[in-house]
Amino acid sequence: MLSGKAAFADRHGEHGDHGDHHGNGHWRDKHEDRDDDDDRRGYGFGDHDRDEIRGWYAAHYRDLPPGLAKKDRLPPGLERQLVIRGTLPPGLEKRVYPVPVDLERQLPPPPPECDRVVIGGHIVLRNRNTNIVLDIFHLE
Repeated sequence: MLSGKAAFADRHGEHGDHGDHHGNGHWRDKHEDRDDDDDRRGYGFGDHDRDEIRGWYAAHYRDLPPGLAKKDRLPPGLERQLVIRGTLPPGLEKRVYPVPVDLERQLPPPPPECDRVVIGGHIVLRNRNTNIVLDIFHLE
């Protein structure tokens, strides 16, 4: 029987050929951004994801939902706390909104145990269980 970590690694191409085709759209630079951090696993917004988010934002700029409008920007102190590989601080947890459904439908499913949320003009990919920030996309 394989350990959970080995089984996960085998399912997600950690052993053998990595190829250039990671269909989920969340694989960052496959050679330079790999590490053994269980909370990151190389996940992040791919180029396709970023293009889709930019296009959606441009089309909906005048009618943005909570968390994305200019009035929803974070104060500088909270902005500095929103960092990749950091834990989402309690002061930011109450400012979390779900990604709009129509945008979420345009993107590939998030990685296992992860979700995309909106925080003060940012789309954040986070681990739901640990609240570790895996990637941040700043809108504007």
